[in-house]
Amino acid sequence: MIDVVAARETFESATDFTVGVEEELALIHPETLELLPAFEPLRDAAQADDVLATAVAGELISSEIEIRSGAGHDHADAIARQREARRRLFALARDQGVALGATGTHPLSDYRDQQVIDTAHYRRVEDGLRYVAWRNNTFSVHVHVGVRGADRAIRVCDRLRPVLPLLLALSANSPFVDGRDSGLHSARTQTFTKSFPRCGVPDAIGSWDEWARYVDLLTRTSSIVEFTQLWWSVRPHHAFGTVEVRICDIQTTAEESDALTKLIVACVRRAAEEVDAGETPPDLPRRLIEENVWRAVRHGLDGRLLDLEAERIEEFPASETLDRLRAWTGVDVSLPELNGAQRQRRMIDAGATPVEIYAECVAETQATYGSAEHARTQPEEEAVP
Repeated sequence: MIDVVAARETFESATDFTVGVEEELALIHPETLELLPAFEPLRDAAQADDVLATAVAGELISSEIEIRSGAGHDHADAIARQREARRRLFALARDQGVALGATGTHPLSDYRDQQVIDTAHYRRVEDGLRYVAWRNNTFSVHVHVGVRGADRAIRVCDRLRPVLPLLLALSANSPFVDGRDSGLHSARTQTFTKSFPRCGVPDAIGSWDEWARYVDLLTRTSSIVEFTQLWWSVRPHHAFGTVEVRICDIQTTAEESDALTKLIVACVRRAAEEVDAGETPPDLPRRLIEENVWRAVRHGLDGRLLDLEAERIEEFPASETLDRLRAWTGVDVSLPELNGAQRQRRMIDAGATPVEIYAECVAETQATYGSAEHARTQPEEEAVP
């Protein structure tokens, strides 16, 4: 059974704005760049490292590994932890003859060649979802932000619903799937969010009691056996007392990931401030938010989004997204002029092959995530809105 009473208590005693970062990386052959089923030996080797023993985890397929910062006091602390874990993991992988890639999908490999890892959780996922699980060879970044109060956490999730497509457009980094140009900016989102059940943008929930009734219904009807089978793009995390934002593609460079996660933390903080001020979240139907999700999936920052919070809904250039989020949150973050999908699409337009494009992405990832110099660089202090 899923204990929603204990989960409520976890939120009631949670600490505001603690931060955890989780980054999913592809395990690849350093020469061919094909996916490599190396999770189990890499995980076993990591047990000898006092940081990596708790910082790495499996994520569905044996060619994927997740790095977890654990709970940081704030974003700066979480990123300092994450940078050290990255440095150690990249060095360990190199010693094991494995390279690491960071794009939302793997551009080259066929999903039919991948293996689901042998854990109780993922055996349940595979048994319950079959093709849907097999098809999902995707890589994302998740951010946990502590929010004290169960009802407050639900209202923060509700407030973030229309923000999710903007974060997706910013983070889009997966034009390829199964060796082909998908024509999309985030093929990861289309593969995962449009395939998994209980996924994507949730309905507005309103209160913890309503959330508890929903979870109870799913449990009672044998739809789920653990709350993590609620794969929504934003959700209250029962075990951590956090609001977890799960909408974004993994970022090719560490600098982009650090800036993006800082922005997400600021969005959660701003949403909490509005909830605390008694402001009512915009009453937007899921169908309108999903229209923006599709626009972000298809065209990313090259397209146009709908201003869903304007008195009259109109389009705006998606390239304005970062400025709009900076204005709303008050946080000062910088991202490259072109995001990962845009950079890859420019190379596609110039005639580069998927192998050439992915090789450049992997080189960027190795030079930033795995750099000892980058790991020693301390992140800027949090800008408090």
